[in-house]
Amino acid sequence: MAHCNEKYLNLQSACLFDEINEKQNAYKESHTDADIISLDIEDGTQPLAPSAAEAMKKAVDEMSRGGTFPGCGPEQGYLFLREAIAKNDFQSRGCDISPDEIFVSDGEKYDIENMQEIFAESDIAAITDPVYSPYVDSNVLAGRGGKFINGAYSKLEYLPCYEECDFKANLPQHDPMIIYLCSPNNPTGTALNKSNLTMWVKYAKQTGAVIFFDAAYEAFITEPNIPHSIYEIEGAKDVAIEFRSYSETAGLTGLRCGYCVVPKELMLETKKDDKVSANELWKCHQRAKFKGCSYIVQRGAEASYTEEGKKQIQAALAVYRENAKIIMDACEESGLNAYGGINSPYIWAAVPEGMTSWEFFDFLLDKAQVICSPGSGFGLCGEGFIRLTAFNTPELTKAAAERMKKALKEL
Repeated sequence: MAHCNEKYLNLQSACLFDEINEKQNAYKESHTDADIISLDIEDGTQPLAPSAAEAMKKAVDEMSRGGTFPGCGPEQGYLFLREAIAKNDFQSRGCDISPDEIFVSDGEKYDIENMQEIFAESDIAAITDPVYSPYVDSNVLAGRGGKFINGAYSKLEYLPCYEECDFKANLPQHDPMIIYLCSPNNPTGTALNKSNLTMWVKYAKQTGAVIFFDAAYEAFITEPNIPHSIYEIEGAKDVAIEFRSYSETAGLTGLRCGYCVVPKELMLETKKDDKVSANELWKCHQRAKFKGCSYIVQRGAEASYTEEGKKQIQAALAVYRENAKIIMDACEESGLNAYGGINSPYIWAAVPEGMTSWEFFDFLLDKAQVICSPGSGFGLCGEGFIRLTAFNTPELTKAAAERMKKALKEL
């Protein structure tokens, strides 16, 4: 009999959303007339930008004709999209990023989970707590997790993020070689300013660590002192890999498109102390394991950089920003301390005194018929908080906010 890969038996994070679904389904069974509103969804609800839709229709037409059928595209992504990315996302902000440092994929989650494969299994990974679960899962499957004891993996270094420090982590104590940073952050909604990122870049240069910088929500940034890219920090190309998504920013949710930047300056070390290019290693990885993102979808992503596309995307983002404000205002009126929501679609709210995250989840479900995400599902430091998202429709977001305020008045 074949043997299973027992690393899969160590995964814990899937339990959060499974339990949310189980509780929601059980509530519906016992309350058949329930009208539940979800404020835990991560999918956007605003429709695809018209410019992207038109670009993809045109791409389908091209694929239907012999003379313009593109066939299989390059694993790294089509040059037309990589050039648009380099110009609009980086060079426009003074970041010296070239198209050959950009790798288009079928989603940021793919990149951020698989990038660790070009690193040695012995490299310790540091993650902030609370945390986006794929950072943890991918390292557990790679053998870096160790045993799961008292809510944490023994081999990972956790960087606690506390309320009194604005949910920003201090530098690690044990010099890990891989450091995960997410800004604007999922789940806390807070964002790192230039000073914060400068500290991390300097630390990585001093220790030889590599920063995995998750910038999936950079389009939500409104404050001028918050960098959109880690490459706005001097020296970051030597020590950082950046990951981005088109799901929420360009409305390509479900169509699967994202990209990562692996600078040519970034070098990794072999056991013999030789230096190898991370960029070249990732190229090897993609040739071995990836067949490329759809031509049709890449044309849709390219359209997000046109003048009309940019206007349409900002209109959709404005809806989510207003939703976030509505939720933040509801928390404030109800006496809940809440964070995020300004540069982020996520709101991280403290639960009422005397309640756990799951107890407050049950309260909101029972008294307001509103679904949230219990903070404890994002790590030990998430206990005592819930995550709310701004991705529902304006109508349902307003209704959920009113229900929350009414329920909390009666608490």
